Amino acid sequence: MSFEQRKAATLSSLNSSLTDKSPKGTVDAPIIPLLNVLNSHPNYFTTSSCSGRISVFSHPKNRPKGGTWLYITHDPADQNTVLSFLFPDEPKRSSNELVFRFEPLIVAVECKDVESAQSLVSLAVSSGLRESGVTSVKKRVIVGIRSSLRLEVPFGEMGNVLVSEEYVKFLVGVANEKMEANRRRTDGFLQALIGSNGGFVRPVGAMKEKDGNFDEDLKKVDGPAGVASCSLSVSQMVIAGEPVEKLFLWGHSACMLENTTNDYKILVFGGFGGMGRHARRNDFLLLDPSQGTLKAIHTEGSPSPRLGHTSSLVGDRIFIIGGRADPLNILSDVWVFNMAKSEWMLLDCAGSIFPPRHRHAAAVVGSKIYVFGGLNNDTISSSLHELDTDTQQWKELSINGEWPWARHSHTMVAYGSRLYMFGGYNGEKALGDLYTFDVHTCLWKKEEVVGRSPHARFSHSVFLYKNYLGVIGGCPVGQHDQELALLDLQLHVWKHVKLNFMCKELFVRSTANIVGDDLLMIGGGAACYAFGTKFMSPEIGENVVNHQYEGVIGEKNADFQEIGNAQTLTEDSEAERLNDVQSDGCFILGRKVYQREDGIHICFPVTENFCAIFHEKQHNVGDVSEALQLLKECGATKQADEVVEVGRASKSPFKIMTEVVASLIKDKGLSATLLEQLPSRWGKLGDIVVLPVSSFRDPVWDSIGDKLWPAVAKSLNTSRLARQGRVAATGTRDSTLEILVGDNGWVKHCENGILYSFDATKCMFSWGNLSEKLRIACLDCRDEVIVDLFAGIGYFVLPFLVRAKAKLVYACEWNPHAVEALQHNLQANAVADRCIVLEGDNRVTAPKGVANRVCLGLLPTSENSWATAVRALRSEGGMLHVHANVKDSEETLWIEHVSKSIHEIARSEGHSWEVTIEHVERVKWYAPHIRHLVADVQCRQMEA
Repeated sequence: MSFEQRKAATLSSLNSSLTDKSPKGTVDAPIIPLLNVLNSHPNYFTTSSCSGRISVFSHPKNRPKGGTWLYITHDPADQNTVLSFLFPDEPKRSSNELVFRFEPLIVAVECKDVESAQSLVSLAVSSGLRESGVTSVKKRVIVGIRSSLRLEVPFGEMGNVLVSEEYVKFLVGVANEKMEANRRRTDGFLQALIGSNGGFVRPVGAMKEKDGNFDEDLKKVDGPAGVASCSLSVSQMVIAGEPVEKLFLWGHSACMLENTTNDYKILVFGGFGGMGRHARRNDFLLLDPSQGTLKAIHTEGSPSPRLGHTSSLVGDRIFIIGGRADPLNILSDVWVFNMAKSEWMLLDCAGSIFPPRHRHAAAVVGSKIYVFGGLNNDTISSSLHELDTDTQQWKELSINGEWPWARHSHTMVAYGSRLYMFGGYNGEKALGDLYTFDVHTCLWKKEEVVGRSPHARFSHSVFLYKNYLGVIGGCPVGQHDQELALLDLQLHVWKHVKLNFMCKELFVRSTANIVGDDLLMIGGGAACYAFGTKFMSPEIGENVVNHQYEGVIGEKNADFQEIGNAQTLTEDSEAERLNDVQSDGCFILGRKVYQREDGIHICFPVTENFCAIFHEKQHNVGDVSEALQLLKECGATKQADEVVEVGRASKSPFKIMTEVVASLIKDKGLSATLLEQLPSRWGKLGDIVVLPVSSFRDPVWDSIGDKLWPAVAKSLNTSRLARQGRVAATGTRDSTLEILVGDNGWVKHCENGILYSFDATKCMFSWGNLSEKLRIACLDCRDEVIVDLFAGIGYFVLPFLVRAKAKLVYACEWNPHAVEALQHNLQANAVADRCIVLEGDNRVTAPKGVANRVCLGLLPTSENSWATAVRALRSEGGMLHVHANVKDSEETLWIEHVSKSIHEIARSEGHSWEVTIEHVERVKWYAPHIRHLVADVQCRQMEA
């Protein structure tokens, strides 16, 4: 019997009204959609299946087979029902052993051939069903789809159950959690099948509500707890015009346009993904949801490709702010698109410095755009900037009220005169807080809202619908189930609505727009090292992602007809040099063949040698001749490489600086080898760009400094330029920063909602301590007195006071320049009344017997002040935060040394303390094999 005949017979039996051989006699309802999709494919059909079950099984002793199910369910188990089987009112004794089980999804699929089997297994494994595999290849090719979510616990014998009722309830809870995880993986696999290019059904286009509208359904959500008495359904819509794959994006932006006739259109800009090779985009697309059409808008002088930017509609102008052009090029530019004139313009904004950032949030009130947070390399911002679109001026707003944590990948919308901000990521965890900002009073407030708050998340989407603020999607995926969170802005109550469709996870880095009474979700996806980049097609209604990697699987991997010598740029590799090429003589091995957007031409990336002989009549280069012949038969022509052209069109600051300096040293008759001393990386202190100490080190640079430094500053788009020196080898740790362009070295730096000001030429500033400052800021020190023995400009003093709310801080510092900055920063952050500055050697000035906590933030070691720290603690002890640079191989020895030394010092001071190392924080690598550590040393009074 052939594969087709066996499939026909099996499907015929599935459609029969007769019972099958399973305990229930019929197919499990939860996986009927999965079976239908599998059986619809010409290369597959299912031979047996189970959606997953929880059971109590009675098993005869010493018999490998036989037994009966006392209880079985394919849904979450009911505790009382299970207990009634195990503890009946009239116990019946039996020698059979009772076993409580959870068994996950298992589906046996016969495949037409081995290749089809391998493809199916790959989809299953990528969806979390990691124990899937080919079980037979002899007479028939069989694949088993399954996972490791199992549970099996013996309960003893009937009438003599050896476990308690509480333990049974606990196990039922565990089994139900596994059943839920099983359901998510099953749905993920189903969506992987639907989204694949393997011939399964693929929903292309958008999704729309059916049987009612969003507004009417929201009225069915009852109660202050926000319990949904309804669910919202979705259906599909096809998009015409431009290929829908152009909307396979994430990290893009979208603005909704509405005219007087309620004709809604969506303008989509930028993002990562799109047609062909995945890359950052600067496509400008117009989506008409009512007509289901997508149109590309072609204009000259548009912004460079980017993602993680924001777009804001003010009148008839769209403002694009910031974003990331490549892993090293974070943007701060502002572009405006005038819809009346259909033209782009780069704004030259005045006012406060607006630092580069991406993954920030923006909202519009009147003619002003408010921007909060964002990410610039490793620096997470907590600043709030205001852009006046009429005067084109930036203004950094001062700190008032309950200032939010620094964050990125959050969301913010305007409702009346208030900004509502939800979620984000602070560098350590996802956030689930809700803040408001009143643009009139300039006050932040952390909102306390009735009802269950949405799960903490980042990279999610928000929208406004009448008096509701909606939250949908985000990371961590899979945690939010099929739920749309809605905040009633009038009653301040959270409500939750179930979304009625098969997939459970929601969008990541997509955009949400309300179109009439529909919710339009565009894009979404992520890059996963294991499974590649995944994208989501546009959806109307309450949308979801396909599985835990949020996106439509099977993006176009077709080929293209190009002759060139560059490497393909991807999200994770585009910082590589264009000329880092590997080849086999003909083709560049690091590049994929791809298809051009016209859908006709195929481009093959080939080497320069191949190009050189392409038009020769005689070819004697081995296998190259066969490749040449094949291309010529297909009518191939030599074309310019698109990747190279893109690279040339979008120059990095390093490239611009190199060209400027090369021209300068050529004019001065200097050696081109000097270009080797140009830095490829640099930092920023406030608005000062700081070059590393190793750059421009040859004395000959000083001879052309009057022209060199302004040229470098201009290429790096800064008005102040400096070169880092080494921290002076003095006890006061003076800075040796050299100002190259600019009047002075005073800078302002806002970090985690805290303002630091200092003279960078006189005081050092450590960027690498951000994580430790965040950790300190998260402590609750409301009733504590702190002693900081190495206060500096307030690195840890300010987090203790501003965020940890310390009762009082003694700040010891002997560098007069740092003391000046510290006193200024205490005033600027309004905490001077809770800090006593002690100038001079801490071994002389530090207080004794007052501290709940002592900070020793000196590198490479603070050991000379350990005794001072012990004396500063109260008689009953407290916590020491001991910083040091430690060789990685000696970390254990250092921890033992700290513990032993503090114990001996305490004993010599007359304290009977128990000294323990509560925690060791690995802050950063200070140098190769040298790590910056912080030991939290707890000292407790020993009981008599």
